[in-house]
Amino acid sequence: MGTIVNLNQVRKARAKAAASKEADNNRVQHGTPKSLRKKNAAERKKVEKEIASKKLDQTLDQTDE
Repeated sequence: MGTIVNLNQVRKARAKAAASKEADNNRVQHGTPKSLRKKNAAERKKVEKEIASKKLDQTLDQTDE
């Protein structure tokens, strides 16, 4: 025979785990300093610009006119 489980305790434990996971995500998202966020955004923008400039399939609108 299986063990007896209190469903209220299980529900509370599940809710507590979900709240803890959400709190961890919020700490990561909102816990970074503004200067670090700006630095990361600038680096990401630079990389995207480099990748875009190295694409072989560029439009013909950019030719000599």
